[in-house]
Amino acid sequence: MDDITVARALHVLAVVHWIGGVTMVTLVLLPSLMQFVPASERLVLFERIEGKFAFQARLSTLIAGLSGFYMTHKLAAWDRFADPTLWWMHAMVAVWAIFTVVLFIAEPLFLHRWFHDRAMRDPEGTFRLVWRMHLLLLTASLVTVGAAVLGAHGALP
Repeated sequence: MDDITVARALHVLAVVHWIGGVTMVTLVLLPSLMQFVPASERLVLFERIEGKFAFQARLSTLIAGLSGFYMTHKLAAWDRFADPTLWWMHAMVAVWAIFTVVLFIAEPLFLHRWFHDRAMRDPEGTFRLVWRMHLLLLTASLVTVGAAVLGAHGALP
């Protein structure tokens, strides 16, 4: 076993944990809160549950980014970003960058406060909006993961 194998395993584990968490929040947690929890109680419950996963999501995206960078550098694969047929490489970086900006910058600086204030005024609309945004990010993430696996194994043109 070499360092690239370890980096690839860490990368895959980080992505599975990170996108698995996004899947759980998008397809189970948010719909359940909207369906079963009174609007006046949703925010508190969501923040308690989401707070337990926030650190894990940050750690997973950090590991995914570092391991991806390491593999790209170690394999001298930077030229792959110049090849449009390897669009899935760009997609991986784009999805990672979006989540990293949200988790490390936007959420701590303003997004958490915006969400809290808006949910206090309009819990129904806020949770629908947050669910739609999660669904969009989840869709982009799953398309990217699928394309990256296919592309890495030569199955994409």
